[in-house]
Amino acid sequence: MSDTNRTRRQRSEEPRMHGSVDVDWLGRDLRGDWSEQRLRALKKVADPRYQRIDDLTMADHRQRTLEQIRLLVDDGAVLAAFPKRLGGSDDHGGNVAAFGLLVLADPSLQIKAGVQFGLFGAAVLHLGTEHHHDTFLPPIMRFEVPGAFAMTETGHGSDVASIGTTATYDEATEEFVIHTPFRGAWKDYIGNAALHGKDAVVFAKLITRGVDHGVHAFYVPLRDETGAFLPGRGGEDDGYKGGLNGIDNGRLHFTNVRVPRTNLLNRYGDVASDGTYSSPIDSPGRRFFTMIGTLVQGRVSLDGAAVVAQEAALAIAIRYGAERRQFNASSETQEEVLLDYRRHQRRLFTRLAKAYAQAYAHERLLAQFDGVFSGRTDTPEEREDLETLAAGLKSLSTWQALDTLQEAREACGGAGFMGENRLVQLRADLDVYVTFEGDNTVLLQLVGKRLLGDFAKQFKGASKGDIARFAADQFFERATTLVGLRTLSQDVRDLRNVKKSSLALRDQEVQRDLLEDRVETMVADIAGRLRHAPKDQAKAAAAFNAEQHQLIEAARAWVELQQYDALSAAVERAPEATKKVLTHLRDLFALTIVEEHAAWHLENGRLSGARSQAVTSTIERLLAKLRPHALDLVAAFGLGDEHLRSHIATGAEGVRQAEAQAHYDALRAAGELPVPEKRAKASNPDAQPIATAGAAPVAPSEFDDEADESVDAGADAAAAGRGAEVPTR
Repeated sequence: MSDTNRTRRQRSEEPRMHGSVDVDWLGRDLRGDWSEQRLRALKKVADPRYQRIDDLTMADHRQRTLEQIRLLVDDGAVLAAFPKRLGGSDDHGGNVAAFGLLVLADPSLQIKAGVQFGLFGAAVLHLGTEHHHDTFLPPIMRFEVPGAFAMTETGHGSDVASIGTTATYDEATEEFVIHTPFRGAWKDYIGNAALHGKDAVVFAKLITRGVDHGVHAFYVPLRDETGAFLPGRGGEDDGYKGGLNGIDNGRLHFTNVRVPRTNLLNRYGDVASDGTYSSPIDSPGRRFFTMIGTLVQGRVSLDGAAVVAQEAALAIAIRYGAERRQFNASSETQEEVLLDYRRHQRRLFTRLAKAYAQAYAHERLLAQFDGVFSGRTDTPEEREDLETLAAGLKSLSTWQALDTLQEAREACGGAGFMGENRLVQLRADLDVYVTFEGDNTVLLQLVGKRLLGDFAKQFKGASKGDIARFAADQFFERATTLVGLRTLSQDVRDLRNVKKSSLALRDQEVQRDLLEDRVETMVADIAGRLRHAPKDQAKAAAAFNAEQHQLIEAARAWVELQQYDALSAAVERAPEATKKVLTHLRDLFALTIVEEHAAWHLENGRLSGARSQAVTSTIERLLAKLRPHALDLVAAFGLGDEHLRSHIATGAEGVRQAEAQAHYDALRAAGELPVPEKRAKASNPDAQPIATAGAAPVAPSEFDDEADESVDAGADAAAAGRGAEVPTR
């Protein structure tokens, strides 16, 4: 048995209870209500047939991904969310829970499966009616008809309401005429469009009797049995991309393409044979958002996949950091483990805390999604809440995934840049997740608008007295801040004692107040400034535009609050010993967020200067408390070597370090270890100084050996602070 395989076996044979953390309980809790589905998915992604092969050409990668989709269909895994009567299981939450784990096999596989079943198929399911389900879904589910989801246009990405493609009804033939009138109206970045898509769901503005009824979805055939475009259809291959090159993204355009009237997916809007339009939703705006809202599954799925990617990156980097040694900081005979350096802990543990918060927040989102789409909690209010939460969580988790993957890569030094360790390729593939299903900045703006709307609802029907009292409270709050009473109160309670400040900051109520207060204050301030906005459309738009940055920051703060609440709930239900460690993790998450926004808290008088300083020192203490549990916390993710497929996470580095240590120990024991120059000089002060080629000998009196040691130690410490970033060639 090789040393690496022995290390793997020893790790698998270790007891599941390590130190204070019940890894089994924590793993089950993270898997949540869909534990069984997730375990099946983990088994699947461990199968090499589903896994990425890095050195394929783009053409071969696309072909392999196509074949992998067929394997998924044969396995039946992709059918979970479809109706039971058609062979599915109506399991919306379980479907998304398992889907997110496909990112471990190959993000290209995950996204291509998402295009086929989560977008193309889901559009037919959620926007169509029984005729469409019976006619179109069975071949989609069997992958006999690979399809495209043709929404995005070159000229309009996230602004779907403004797309240029039209679907004009012709009463004489009872057909819709699908047309892209200019280049900017071409459908762009569309998965399955370049090669494999036979049919598409095309989003276009429905026009009948000269009236534009807004964006609707139409089922449109694309190619014949030979793969050639049908008449009036055309397109281009998007070609090589920054990532996800197993997907054949492309562009589509239509020139007066006719489809039957019944190809309109008519759940929310229909056209009679005589051209009369009807809809169960009178408001065009509400109708549009209801239709788009039915496709929220994509955002929920991306949020889950982004969390899984973070877990994988942290598992790789923390496993490696626990074995990799570099620099003699505290011992002359053994180098330091990277994970013992405080800076290394900060770069990884703060992101570990965020990954946990996001994982638990995703579970809440998944439960809400399953409730709405199963019909148990399907109300307009619940759908609106779901859309808001999905938009916010997807934004922060996909951004955080890129940040975590990059930091994990750097924390692993040159090894992290090697393809065999997966971090670089995962980072490239997940880059576009911040754009998929809506640009993150645009999505956060939608969240911010919802926050403003909820704020305004507080005053609907309120009396002048109620509004006056609210204004007075706001004035008092602002006055208290301006004169420093709030921060003075903190200083009085803390008596400028760092320990007392730290204890206060680790109080759950204090943490939540800080996070919640930031949201409420920012939203109230924005609303107050917009209250006096001009009624002129252009001026009103300019006033709102001036608040855009603050609105997005308020939305981000609201999402962070949701993540904090989800992690806090997990702390409360944890068994006692695990609860202590999770509490440290929750505190680290909260204080990391507060530290990131320290300027706001100081400027707005929410933190005194002394307590703000205590935030950073408390984070440092929390890092030390979490260090013994780092491996347990990533073990709870349930990702084995077969899932990570990263050489540096297999134990190979520990074997290499042990070999090196054994070599030097043997030399030392045999008395054969060469003596360092400085020690030799110290033991023989009369020895002549060593001459350097091209330089005059340095006189002993001119050389301060003690100062030299101090400089060397400082250089080592500086290098150690960078961890594995020190270049090796």
